[in-house]
Amino acid sequence: MGRGRATATGFTAVLMWSALAVLTIGSDPVPPFLLNALCFGIGGLLGLAWTARRGWGVLRGTSWRVYAAGTLGLFGYHALYFTAFRLAPAAETGLIAYLWPLFIVLLSGLLPGERLRAGHVIGGAIAFVGAGLIVLGRPDGGAATPLGLVLAFGCAVTWAVYSVASRHFGAVPTEAVTVYCLATGVLSAIAHLALEQTVWPQDAAGWLAVLALGLGPVGAAFFAWDVGMKRGDIQLLGVASYAAPLLSTLVLVAAGVSGATWSLAAAAILIAGGAALAARASA
Repeated sequence: MGRGRATATGFTAVLMWSALAVLTIGSDPVPPFLLNALCFGIGGLLGLAWTARRGWGVLRGTSWRVYAAGTLGLFGYHALYFTAFRLAPAAETGLIAYLWPLFIVLLSGLLPGERLRAGHVIGGAIAFVGAGLIVLGRPDGGAATPLGLVLAFGCAVTWAVYSVASRHFGAVPTEAVTVYCLATGVLSAIAHLALEQTVWPQDAAGWLAVLALGLGPVGAAFFAWDVGMKRGDIQLLGVASYAAPLLSTLVLVAAGVSGATWSLAAAAILIAGGAALAARASA
């Protein structure tokens, strides 16, 4: 697969993540870790079906350390994210959590064969400002706590390291994400049993939302992202990831959950401009 096609594949993950918010709302009142367990279980089953086409031998050649690191990245990010928003459901928490695309751009400079240019950094910073307009413009759920902000920073670092490490483990087949998803589902189930009360979806629409999450934003998206990180333009994908909060908000507007604002238009211009600057730097 060529670099351009891999980059496009990676961006499909960003498109799928844009539906995360509206589908999560549709899955209410399922608690976070139970939702995680259900969705990653579905995503893992999807991966098993895909892996079966190449044969199970493709999974046996991967070290357990790689599986452990991948599982730690997926489960660790979501555990930190959920906990941060429980402690501090504030706009500031969301803004710090959205530092991960910029961290991907910066950390990519440490990879062999990658060249970090000023346009990548400036484009990432401009896109981050655009994402900030969206996140800070949302209704605030309470005051931010120091621990919540630290955990939000931790989840941003975790996802950036997981993403960049995917390029480092470029020889590992994308099918390995199947194991990451299944293991994350098991750990999420354990966390649910220890920390939450079980509440299932209330109707068919709720179950459909859970199924859609597992097939897309919390399933196929991770496989597409792995392809993009391993073979695509990692700096461009990092900056383009700021389209996720923008597209997510647009989906909510289209669904009638949120209203259109001038700050949303300004954010669109900033994010598009930042991505264009990063694309020019890559070219």
